[in-house]
Amino acid sequence: MSRLLRFLPLTLLVACASPLPPVPLTALAQQPEAASGLTAQSGAHFQRMGVAAAHPLAAQAGLQMLRAGGAAIDAAVAVQMVLTLVEPQSSGIGGGAFLMLWDGRALQAWDGRETAPAAATERDFLDASGRPLPYQQAVFGGRAVGTPGAVRMLEAAHRNHGRLPWARLFEPAIALAEQGFPLGARLHTLLRSDPLLRRDAQALAFFYRADGTPHPVGTLLRNPALAAVLRAIARGGADALHTGPVADDMVARVQRSSTPGRLSLADLAGYTPVLRQPMCTDWQERWRVCGFPPPSSGHVALMQMLGMLQAMPRAAALADGDPPAAGGVPGAGWLHGYMEAARLAYADRAQFLADPDFTPAPGGDWNTLLAPDYLRRRAALIGIQRMPAAPAGEPGGQRSAWAPMPEQPEHGTSHVSVVDAQGQVLALTTSVEAAFGARVMADGGTGLPGGYMLNNQLTDFSSQPADAQGRPVANRLQPGKRPRSSMSPTIVFDRRDGRVLMSLGSPGGPFIPHFVAKTLLGNLVWGLDLQRAIDLPSFGHLGGPALLESGRFPAASVQALRDRGHSVVETDLTSGLQGIVRTPGGWFGGADPRREGAVVGD
Repeated sequence: MSRLLRFLPLTLLVACASPLPPVPLTALAQQPEAASGLTAQSGAHFQRMGVAAAHPLAAQAGLQMLRAGGAAIDAAVAVQMVLTLVEPQSSGIGGGAFLMLWDGRALQAWDGRETAPAAATERDFLDASGRPLPYQQAVFGGRAVGTPGAVRMLEAAHRNHGRLPWARLFEPAIALAEQGFPLGARLHTLLRSDPLLRRDAQALAFFYRADGTPHPVGTLLRNPALAAVLRAIARGGADALHTGPVADDMVARVQRSSTPGRLSLADLAGYTPVLRQPMCTDWQERWRVCGFPPPSSGHVALMQMLGMLQAMPRAAALADGDPPAAGGVPGAGWLHGYMEAARLAYADRAQFLADPDFTPAPGGDWNTLLAPDYLRRRAALIGIQRMPAAPAGEPGGQRSAWAPMPEQPEHGTSHVSVVDAQGQVLALTTSVEAAFGARVMADGGTGLPGGYMLNNQLTDFSSQPADAQGRPVANRLQPGKRPRSSMSPTIVFDRRDGRVLMSLGSPGGPFIPHFVAKTLLGNLVWGLDLQRAIDLPSFGHLGGPALLESGRFPAASVQALRDRGHSVVETDLTSGLQGIVRTPGGWFGGADPRREGAVVGD
């Protein structure tokens, strides 16, 4: 198997770094996708194989592949193709993905993240006066579209680990696209509330009626353009997306947009997935938590928070004891400690995390950010009251010359967990970034109704390339670069016997590490089954106010956090967690009640 690793020699600059600047409340409280209510989930037991995915039709497509003798990667490809059809707001063939895959012998991290076009410049998201474009202006149209990588990456992983023919994996999605699927309540809600999608003529004609309202819930939605594109990819592989008529159409739509982008045919033809080294971190002496390395910030942020929780002065930070309290809901003292750990973790995230082919790791190794001594020093900053400031640290004993990236909206995404009967386990997190991506729908040059959504991943780069002193931001836009992500596909091993214990992940933009942390704590530490752990109220901190899921925490806890100095905002936190955990009798899967996911298996 060829290893697709790329490393660029870079020199680490050393200088003083300033703390993370204050962040507007509106940017921090904004959620990746609108809430659409709660649907009770009971979880599902199965013995040999199963799929947890963001839509029942997608989960069933994956199980169909497993029942046909397919591997977990076969199921994941089938799931992704159906999600392109039924969950277009979150992921699809026009976006990117991170895949963690255990093949029974080794763990791999497959990077299908989008790349910036070769013609991209640092100033692409600045106005004429050098100020960042408003998000609603930056996100819409061709300017925001990066080179998609999900299909190329899935093809490479399938080539190495699949059992079924590539074309077989597309059959469920093609059939659903041709025959139609009932438009669900969640998609209808997002179509109704999206302020930008109607501006795209292809999307307007497909999703909406003549009066501009979305088709009613239950409408049988056929997508002949997507069916044709999927047939081409089934026959010709990823080349059918990255070259030829489908590529021509994609580039034309990007370059002729009302906000033209820089994506070219050469960018599409030259895209290459990267096989990276997973990051694995021992936790609580019993578990080994493995996640995605940079350009994802997810594993580093997740394990920094969990590590600091273990190391912090407990008498000061956790004065009212450890959870679970009633129903596993954390108490105010524990939440205070968690929020402070999150502030420190997200300060490091803003300072250091970016594409490793462009940005060197502090001290030459990303694990310096997770070193026990470093996390103990960071945790020692946490006391009874909120810290006045939470600056980035000095991992590896060196100060960084990078400017901290100001927080900005980060969106989208879907997660898939699969286990197969032969021992293959995967966690796939996949995204077009914002809901409906760049709000550009491409029909592959077919001239037929429907199609697929193009990503807006370039808005995951810092819109400000440098600070007022001229210091560059690590995650600035550069040609060929992969934007920093929060996606956190996670596989947990039991350190006692080396077996895979869990596959887990979530959508949720910058909140993804918090959603995964809550679920790991709830299941592995607090003793809740996986479904109850997913159901727990969500909480977290991105650098501004402490954020709590609306209506899920006692008023006394909210006030106690405020008494410790926190500004608290209660808001919808629309996670979409999917996970599978090993049990004595086989496996148990859980799906998030905040979306419409499903768990199926045998």
